[in-house]
Formats: sequence, structure tokens, C-alpha cells
Amino acid sequence: MKRTIIFIIFIMIFMMLVIGYNIADNTETVSGSAADTTETQSVSIVDEEGLTSIIDEYVAQSILTQEEAKMLIQYMQDNKPQQGVPPSGEMKDPLSGAVSEGIITQEQANMMEENLSPDRQNMRLGMGATEMLSVEEANAIEEQILAAVGYTSAVGGYPIVDTNVTAFYSNDTQIIEPLEGEAFYGQDATYQGNQPSYTDNGDGTITDNVTDLMWQQHPGEKITWEEAVEKLKTFNLAGYDDWRLPTIKELYSLVQFSGKTGISSDTSVPYMDTDYFEFKYGDAAGEPRFIDSQMATSTIYDSTTLDGQTTVFGYNFADGRIKGYEITKDFYVYFVRGNTKYGQNQFIDNGDGTITDESTGLMWMTYDSGYYKSGDIHDGTMDWKDALEWAEDFEFAGYDDWKLPDVKELQSLLDYTKSPDTTDSAAIDDMFYCIPIINAFGEDDYGFYWSSTSHIDGINQYGAGAYVVFGKGMGVFNSQVIDAHGAGSQRSDPKTGEREDYPRANLNAPQGDEQRVFNMVRLVRIAD
Repeated sequence: MKRTIIFIIFIMIFMMLVIGYNIADNTETVSGSAADTTETQSVSIVDEEGLTSIIDEYVAQSILTQEEAKMLIQYMQDNKPQQGVPPSGEMKDPLSGAVSEGIITQEQANMMEENLSPDRQNMRLGMGATEMLSVEEANAIEEQILAAVGYTSAVGGYPIVDTNVTAFYSNDTQIIEPLEGEAFYGQDATYQGNQPSYTDNGDGTITDNVTDLMWQQHPGEKITWEEAVEKLKTFNLAGYDDWRLPTIKELYSLVQFSGKTGISSDTSVPYMDTDYFEFKYGDAAGEPRFIDSQMATSTIYDSTTLDGQTTVFGYNFADGRIKGYEITKDFYVYFVRGNTKYGQNQFIDNGDGTITDESTGLMWMTYDSGYYKSGDIHDGTMDWKDALEWAEDFEFAGYDDWKLPDVKELQSLLDYTKSPDTTDSAAIDDMFYCIPIINAFGEDDYGFYWSSTSHIDGINQYGAGAYVVFGKGMGVFNSQVIDAHGAGSQRSDPKTGEREDYPRANLNAPQGDEQRVFNMVRLVRIAD
């Protein structure tokens, strides 16, 4: 609760210091039309004490020294806009100004830019946005795309490409390979699946030898989702005219968690094979953040995010996350063709508490850890280390080779036509059971589910594990509790923590992502 309050104060401070006092505070999409109704209101002044509380958080994380924090607070106070007078011309980025003045370094600014970039906040607040499709209109377009492709499921038609992870990690460092029975055994690198394999066709296309999908090699310049749909009508590459926008499951087949997110593009590694695919970080394209390299898909979220925004799922190969993005955003796009069976599940209930997906060759537990009342407080939740151990020790239905799924295996279970808001269910086939929970904000919801995959991200780069959201991707933004990224997103949590500290909103995330740390588990094994 303390972190949530601090985050809310921070948003108010930012709007006062950077954007000015007249902002688009409430954007509502009119159902069934492309119109937006925007209402403005004044934001009250927040005193220096509130700003100090926020900057202190960066001191606690060793991003700033006490002296730097003091100087930054003074700089931001000295350069706030005059009350009631909107800034003229281009908005000034307070971090860029502080760098120019020698108060902080560019690396420090990069670590704080997700919260302080005015261009980013301006976009999120809906200022200057183009007309937005309604959810119904976007869904109708998605349905036309899917029908034109003619997706069907087939045995073996959805092979999961390995994450390309070969290193081993504890909660906070890289380690040597654990032996069976030791702590952290059973993580992603323990089990090697279908290794990534590509062929450069020499004509601007790349063939994935595992999935049999052919990809556009270069994503071109950023365009909107509607522009991508329109572009497909006349798009021809390498003599083929049957290209399509990939579904989120098709795009996710390219993901490699050997990538890492540093504090700049120079210290980061993309989450894809750049020996084959062309890739640009956001700063190379003139974006305010280096991680602004989101890729669009055809997959529309049937609910909304960010307080009413029509949302399309995308993947960010710069920071390693699936999120729902406002549909008016500019994206990169990799068009795809071939294998119309990819991403289509074919579930068989085995009648013994297990379900086999004949399309992927994976067998899953019908019930999650919540059903079995596992974990130290018997509610199914556990931290990453305990989740690995529980999986390795589990015997069920005559099998003792259950494991914690890697993040790409786990993502294959998602049903993107379902969500708590639209189907009153988790985003998974009705054959499976997800135990209901109450989230950090007192709402009925479903769990985040741990994967065995570490997410190498941020200052404590080895301290996060990737999870998949089967309920709502909650957060706090613009003083509101919201579904920030949608059911079906993939984010990451600290691998461990104290139970009394979680769940809570993450102050350092742009949309105040809910952190739980103690997450649910669903086990998998390779079907015989």
C-alpha cells in the first residue's frame, strides 16, 4: 500500500513539473465508433516533500547518491512550470536537463527514464493521439485476418522453439549448473528443447526450420496497427503475396531469453537472433527510450487496458515482455507466412488429472498448485526457488518427470479470446482449472504463473523470473488502478522477497505493474 501511494504521488508530481497543469486526464473510447472524448482538468501542486519521497526510492536502489538526489530535487523544483501557464514549444525532459547540467549521468537518466520521459507520459495520457478503433472494430478486423489465413490445429503443428537459455542462475547471480537435488535444479537451461534454427533465403526472408514459418527479415519503419493491416493488401516480398500479421503466439516463437536488458542499448542484447533478423533499438529510431522497439501482432485484447484503450498484444524484443499496447501506437512489424497450424492448440483430456496438447507434444497438469494447496502457506503460491523444487519433487498420474515449464512452453497455454473481464475466466481453455485469487487491489482475479526462465533485466539483472499472466495484468497509472497490460501478457517478478511486502505496485514500472513474487505453478512434462 505504501508503494502504491508513493507511485500515485509520483505521477502527480510529474504532471505538475513536466507536462503542466492542463492535461488530458480522462480519455474514453466511445463504443462502436472511432471517436475519443477528452476531458481536461487542473492538477494541484504537490510539495517538495512528495518529490523527495520519490527520489529517495532511487537512492535506496543505489541509482542516485544522497548528494545527487539533493541536487536533482533542487533542479526539478527550480525548473517546474509557472502555475497556470502551460509550457510553450517542445516539452523539456527534466532528466536531459539534469544530464546537461552535470547533476546526473546519462546512464542514471536511462535507468529513470521509464518514469520521467515526458514523451512517454504524454503518449500514455492520450495527448495528440490519433483516432482509435473501438474494441469491436478491431476485433472485426482481427477476425477477417484469421479467417483469410484459415488457421487449423494439427498433431505436431505447434512445435515450441527453445528459449536459447544455456546459463544457470540463483536468485541474484549466475551459477554453475546445479545437480539434481540441489537448489535451483530444474530451471530453464536444465532442459533443452527444439533448438532455434534459421535459414537466410537471401531474398529478404528468413525461414524458421523448427516452426516452418517464413519471416520478413527487416521490419522497416514504424507504422500503426491499422497501417500494417492496410499495407498487407499490396505487400509482396520474394515473390510471395500471402503474408500476414503474425499472431502473438507466432511472433513469440522468435523470442530468445538469452537476451538481456541493460541500462542502454549498448549494454543490452536483443531477445532474438540478430545474426538473421534486422533489429533496431528505440534510440536508433529517434524514440525517447531505447527499449521502444515493440512489434505488432494481429492479436486484439477483447477487453481494454490503460482505462479504456483498445489494445493489441505485442512483443518487445528490446526488453523481453509481452504487453497489451494501445492500438494507435507506432510499431515495428515482421510479416509472416506459411504453417497455418502454428499457435493452434489441440488439447486431449486424459481423464487422470492431465491434459495433452497434441499440437505441441506437451502434457500438462489439469489443476494448478492452488488446487493442491501447495507452498508454505498452503494457498498454491511460492517464490521461484520453491516453485522449481516443488516441480522436481512432484509425482502424479504415474509420472515423476514433471517440471516447471519454460516461459515459451507456458505461453503456449494461453487462450487470447478469454479474460476475467470478458469471459469471467482465466485466459486458458476451460479444460484447465485456475484457482481464483484476490489481487493486490482487492479485485477478483487469477494468478501469475511462474516459468523456469530467468529474465535478465535491470540493475539486479539476475534477480527476476519470467511469469505469464492468466488473469489481469494489473498496475497503477495516472492515479488509477488499471488492467495495464492485459490477460495474456508476460512480465517478470523478483524471484524472492518477504511475504509481508507483497503483492504491491512496482514504483519503477511505467504503469506501476503489480508485483506478487509468490506466484502460482502449473507443471508440464514431455508427452510420451
